[in-house]
Amino acid sequence: MQAEVKWIEEFKFLGHSQSGHSIVMDGNGGATAPSPMEMVLMAAGGCSSVDVVDGLKEAGQKVTECTAKLNTERRETAPRIFTKVNIHFVVSGDNLDEEIVERVAADSLQKYCSVCLMLGEGVEMTHSWEIV
Repeated sequence: MQAEVKWIEEFKFLGHSQSGHSIVMDGNGGATAPSPMEMVLMAAGGCSSVDVVDGLKEAGQKVTECTAKLNTERRETAPRIFTKVNIHFVVSGDNLDEEIVERVAADSLQKYCSVCLMLGEGVEMTHSWEIV
């Protein structure tokens, strides 16, 4: 996998993915676009959500919605890395089995989500879930 990030102006950067997509990032605290750290957080939420939805479908669950709500703690001094990340999955569907929801959420962070597994090497990664 490859990517390219080009400086545009001030603290704005344009990222280009190998698959042909582009995104603007703002290194000035996210004033005009997501910051790089916000992008990392959204990547973790997206990657783990794919695992949860796919896992529920594979288990025969009729999932209709899945939202990942992410909260973090960061170091106060540079480098301002994440020290803790919690992903709270809110899922909806027809007669979802709580044990299956718990298992696929845990499996995402512990076995399948590439982004979370990379973060987990230096960050306390936790999850929670609810069915609505």
